[in-house]
Amino acid sequence: MCSRVAGMLLATVLVVPGFAVAQDEPSTVLPGRTSLEEFRRMALESNKQLMISRERMRKADYQNKEAFAAYLPGIDFAGGYVYNQRELSIFDSDQLLPTKSFDLATQSYQFNIVKNPVTGEPIKGPNGQYIPETVALIPKEAMTYDIHNVFFGAITLTQPVFMGGKIVAMNNITKAAQRAARELHISEAENVIYAVDAAYWQVVSLKAKESLAKSYVNLLDSLNRNVHLMVREGVATRSDVLSVEVKLNSAQVDLSKVENGLVLSRMALAQVCGLPVDARFTLADEGSDAPAVDGVAPTENYDMENVFANRPDLRALEESVEVARQQKKVAMSSMLPSLAIVGSYEFSNPNMYDGFKKQFKGAFSVGAMLRIPIWHWGGNYNKYRAAKSDEISRRLQMENARELVTLQVKQAAFKTKEAYKTYHTAMSNLAKADENMRTATLAYKEGVATADNVMEAQTAWLKAHSEEIDAAIDVQMCRVYLSKVLGTLYR
Repeated sequence: MCSRVAGMLLATVLVVPGFAVAQDEPSTVLPGRTSLEEFRRMALESNKQLMISRERMRKADYQNKEAFAAYLPGIDFAGGYVYNQRELSIFDSDQLLPTKSFDLATQSYQFNIVKNPVTGEPIKGPNGQYIPETVALIPKEAMTYDIHNVFFGAITLTQPVFMGGKIVAMNNITKAAQRAARELHISEAENVIYAVDAAYWQVVSLKAKESLAKSYVNLLDSLNRNVHLMVREGVATRSDVLSVEVKLNSAQVDLSKVENGLVLSRMALAQVCGLPVDARFTLADEGSDAPAVDGVAPTENYDMENVFANRPDLRALEESVEVARQQKKVAMSSMLPSLAIVGSYEFSNPNMYDGFKKQFKGAFSVGAMLRIPIWHWGGNYNKYRAAKSDEISRRLQMENARELVTLQVKQAAFKTKEAYKTYHTAMSNLAKADENMRTATLAYKEGVATADNVMEAQTAWLKAHSEEIDAAIDVQMCRVYLSKVLGTLYR
C-alpha cells in the first residue's frame, strides 16, 4: 500500500508534461528549514475535519450535562389567559328555598309547611309538593359570576424517583458518546498526520529526483560536448551526435516534469497544513540525496491485545457497543414502573378560594405520580428485543473489525519488511551502477567504448539512483503506515 500511495502521488504530479506554474510573489514564507513535526503541528491546528470533530466532542459534553440534569428536579411555569363570551350562572332564575324550625317536641328541625287549620295536616300544592310556609330567597344575580376575563398559572416542581433505570442508562450512553467522540478525534488526527507525511515525503522524493535529473542532464551535456569534439577529430560520427542530443532533450523534458511536479507537491503539502498554496518553505529533509533510512526493519510480531487497546477506531467501536447495551436498558425501562414526586403552586384570577373574587390567589399541592405499564400488545417487549439485536450486531462488528485490524497489522509489517529489503537491494545496485558508469566513461575516453555504451551506463545509473530514492521514501511511508495501524502514530 505504501508504495502504491507514493506511486499514485508521483503519477498525479507528472501526468501533464507541459504544465507550468506561475512563480508569483509568495504570500507566506517560512523561515529556516521546517521539520516534519512542525508541518504536523500546523496541520493539526488548521484542519477543518479536526475542527468538526472538536465540535462533536463539545456536543457530546453538552449532551452528557443534559442527561445528568434528569437526576435533578425540574421547575416549570405555565400560564394563560381565556376570554369567555358568557357569564357563569349556577341558577337559571331566583331560587326559593324552604326553611326549617326547631321542634321542641321532636327535638329536631322540621320544615315550615302550610297546614290545614282544622285538621292540622300539611297542604299540598297543584304540583303535588308541600307548600312551604316561609322561604329563603336566593337571587339569580347572587350566583352569577363574571368569567369574561380569566387569568391562570402554575409553578410545578417534578422530581423523578425511579424511572425504570432510564436516567442512569441515558447518562451512561452520553458518557460513552463522549469517549467515542474523543477516540474518533484521535483517529481523524492520525489520518491528518498520515496525509501530511505522505505529502512531505513526496516533496522530499521529488526534490531528490530534481537534483538527480539535473545531474543526469549535466552528464549528457558533458557527453554531448565530448562527442562534438570527437566528431571534429574524426573519431565519432554524426549519428553519435544525434543519439546524444536526443537523449539530452529527453532528459531536459523529464527534468521539466519533475520541477513542475515538485511545485505541485509543495502546493499539496501547503494545503494539507492550512498554508496558502503559494507559500514558500524548505523541508528539513530536503537534500541532493535520498533521505537516510534506519537499517533495522521492525518486527513482524505484535501483541494484538495491545494493538486493539491502542487503536482509536476500535476503542470508538467498543463505546458503540456500550451505547447499544445501555439502549437495551432504556428499552427495558419502558416495561418497568416509574415514580415521580410532583409539587405545584397554582393560582388564578378570578379565584374561588374565599368566595368568588376577581383577584389573584393560589395554593400549594404535593403529590406522587406512579406509572405501571400493563399491556401494550408486545410493543415495549419488541422494542427491547430490537435493542438487544442491535447490541449483538455491534458486537459482531467489533469482532470483525478486530480480525481486519489483525490482517492489516500483518500486511503492514510484511510490507515494511519488504520495503527494507528493496531498499538494501537498491543500495547494492546503486554501488554497481556507479562503478559501471565510471568504467564506461573511462573506456569511452580511451576509445574502447561507444557513446551508446556510455549512455546505457548513465541510464542505468539514473535508474539505480531513482530506485534508491523511491525505496527510501517507500520505507518512510511504510513505517508511518505501520505506526498508524498499530495505533501509535498520534500520541
